[in-house]
Amino acid sequence: MPEDRPLPPSSVVVVGGGLAAAASVAALRAEGFAGHLTVLGAEGLPPYDRPPLSKQLLTRTEPVWLADEGLALTADDVRLAEPATGLAVEGSGVRVTTVAGEVAADAAVLATGAHAVLPAALAGARTLHTAADAAALRAALRPGARLVVVGAGWVGAEVAGVAAAAGVTVTVVEAGAAPLGGALGPAIGALTVPWYAAAGIRLLTGTQVVEAHAHGVRLADGEELAADVVLAAVGARPSSAWLAGALPVAHDGSIEVDGAYRVPGQPRVVAVGDLARRRSPRHGWLPGGHWDGALRGPTVAARALLGLPVDGPEHDLAPYVFSTQLGHDLGLVGLPGPGDDVVLRGAPGEGGFGAAWLRAGTDELTAVLAVDRPRDVSAARRLFTGPALPRVDRAVLADPAAPLKAALRPA
Repeated sequence: MPEDRPLPPSSVVVVGGGLAAAASVAALRAEGFAGHLTVLGAEGLPPYDRPPLSKQLLTRTEPVWLADEGLALTADDVRLAEPATGLAVEGSGVRVTTVAGEVAADAAVLATGAHAVLPAALAGARTLHTAADAAALRAALRPGARLVVVGAGWVGAEVAGVAAAAGVTVTVVEAGAAPLGGALGPAIGALTVPWYAAAGIRLLTGTQVVEAHAHGVRLADGEELAADVVLAAVGARPSSAWLAGALPVAHDGSIEVDGAYRVPGQPRVVAVGDLARRRSPRHGWLPGGHWDGALRGPTVAARALLGLPVDGPEHDLAPYVFSTQLGHDLGLVGLPGPGDDVVLRGAPGEGGFGAAWLRAGTDELTAVLAVDRPRDVSAARRLFTGPALPRVDRAVLADPAAPLKAALRPA
């Protein structure tokens, strides 16, 4: 073992109680860690799956628990209602301050996730990020109720769809030019606009909400939208305030990590899940917030923390987002760039379509969107497994009848 590499830890504290934390505990044990393992959560609940909170808001009345019994059996000390309030990194290890005291360990996995953004103008609105949020929203959404959703991103679109299908009168207000514009760009996001009318939902784009109050919302042009429930679905921010002064925190609240989720200059600290902004050799800087990354990334982080090999493209996980909204299944693999060229694969209304992004003026594929085309999702995930971005033939890529792999150029 090189002299500058620290000895593997004999004790680890996992800070967080969600999917990334549960996956970290499982990965540490699977990779051979036999030392003392402490878990610190904040919600007082065992780990649960967050995607069903929006996708199945009205059909699942209980959280989808993740490794509930396994966490208690695998970790030595599980404190699910003891949130962390501070971190100190020392030469011999780390100390985590909590609401109840301190926890010392040789190393730490930071997995405190994210929280819903609630701008001051929307202070009277609900958010949806936790099981408690979902329970409160579910109780309020009865047939005939009026719901205004502020934001037509992934969560906003999913909630709007399930609520409208249950007899709720839904209006969606989006400040951008199109739904999903932040993720897909306005041109591709605009292809989803007809879905709203088909679901009986009123959609307002390019419209700013300036106030949410007890009876609805007020728009920038003065129009009032009456509502029984207002949901702010304008994004989430990494929960990193507790790390202030201990580690560098980026402007978006994330912790920048290397390709193996290690915090630079801190060999005994890794960050995973929503909290981590990872440097990918293939894609560049990748934000957290992806369910798949929270599930699989901890294996890479655990190996790095234990001093095991993490080189190779198999450890460079491509971003993957999936969504079920307004009667359609969407899968986005990779990371579209704002200046990328876009190639459309088919057209809406033709039994599924998709889009592909390429770095401007090149044949380097950066991302693939598949709408109601599950084979394209699995094929795209295979494409993004090499050490570099795949190179593709644009003409073949534009043919919706051609499988994605047919567009791949020889390395």
